[in-house]
Amino acid sequence: MEVMNEMLSRAADRTMNVVHGIRDDQLGLPTPCAEYDVRALLGHLSWVAAMMAALARKEPVPPQDDEPAALEERVRDMVAAWAEPSAFEGESPLMGLPMTVVFQMALGDLVFHGWDLARATGQDYEPDVETGEAMFVYVDGMAPMARQNGVFGDEVAVPEGAPPFERALGISGRDPGWKA
Repeated sequence: MEVMNEMLSRAADRTMNVVHGIRDDQLGLPTPCAEYDVRALLGHLSWVAAMMAALARKEPVPPQDDEPAALEERVRDMVAAWAEPSAFEGESPLMGLPMTVVFQMALGDLVFHGWDLARATGQDYEPDVETGEAMFVYVDGMAPMARQNGVFGDEVAVPEGAPPFERALGISGRDPGWKA
């Protein structure tokens, strides 16, 4: 569990570095998630962090509020919630999935949306090798269910031999070469 928590903490730091680099004049820019501009994606990620913290603590999920101003506090709270070994025990009653899979979803949201925000605002975002590989394993296994539920888009072809994170982006429906 410690390795997983370290990955989550690193992803939180990377994503928050991107968030801190977003200027007010960039909030209306499009993102690789076509349904979200930068402002809306910040709000979505804020609520997801609150939801994932509640799930880790086995608490009721808070009402959706998409409050971008609370993002950093919620991300840090999510990291703290998943630092507890009990967070990984059992299944999520809300999702019917093992808590280890819910953790992967939490990590994936931070990593993929951190990348989305970086691309939209012209910043760099490269997860460490371990996290990139973990994201590939996660999306490769979850893709059919995620596509069926509208979470992932259609797979985007990436060159053979591409690094695991680029392959993960493609499987999740993101074009690794996307530019605003």
